[in-house]
Amino acid sequence: MDSFRFNINPDEGIYYKAYMTPLTRHIISEMSGVIVTIFLLMVAFTIAFWYLFRTVSRLRTIEEMKDDFVSNMTHELKTPIAIAYSANDALLNYDTSNDPDKKTKYLTIANKQLKRLGELVENILAMSMERRKTMKLRPEDIPLREFVEEIAVAQRMRGDKDITIKVNMADNIIVEADKTHLANVLNNLIDNAIKYSDDCVEISISGDNNELSIRDNGIGIPSKSIPYLFNKFYRVPHGNRQDVRGYGIGLYYVKSILDKIGWNIEVKSKEGEGSVFTIKFSKDEQ
Repeated sequence: MDSFRFNINPDEGIYYKAYMTPLTRHIISEMSGVIVTIFLLMVAFTIAFWYLFRTVSRLRTIEEMKDDFVSNMTHELKTPIAIAYSANDALLNYDTSNDPDKKTKYLTIANKQLKRLGELVENILAMSMERRKTMKLRPEDIPLREFVEEIAVAQRMRGDKDITIKVNMADNIIVEADKTHLANVLNNLIDNAIKYSDDCVEISISGDNNELSIRDNGIGIPSKSIPYLFNKFYRVPHGNRQDVRGYGIGLYYVKSILDKIGWNIEVKSKEGEGSVFTIKFSKDEQ
């Protein structure tokens, strides 16, 4: 605080002394209430904006989860529908009355695919009711060769391309996994091999007690894309391929299911020379 002294009668020592607060300090003192109020309002606005941003982010996440769920189920439903359609088309357009075995074969394939569709619908209902809670697998012992052969027979029925699928493995291999989800995994991998191949598709499936490999003669995958292959919504850029549609979730689903089972998957590919997807069984799954 500044002070000023005014002499009135110097001989008798009479004077006035005035004290003055500095202008800046005075203004701050008088406006302290306003300053505190503005500061509190700024804090309140900051908290409100943070809460709004957090709410919008959560809503966006929920929306992405919903889109992921719908797209994933759509992707899973396409393959059995296509196979069942091909089997029924063969029954309608070819003379199977003189070949009861072929008729039975086509009807069996269609029936199995309809059963698979029913299982997928049940999964949709279960996932919808559980609100995407932790999915529980139902592991069981699966004879691998018989299981893979059944899937291969169904995939060969697709009439859009000339498809050859060879299965090379021993008859005594048993794996423990959820049958429905493992079938979805293999169908996804084979479906991709067919989509990303030319009109003549050659797929070789081999396996032993440690791994299962799916090799194709497709267009291959650029090396720069392989690290991102299993990321959700990631699609390999193929500028010269406009005929292949997808959502970028098939391989993400494959990786998620295999992680849940406790297995791993590796990819080797070269552009123009095809790809090899290898599922590695963990020791406790052998």
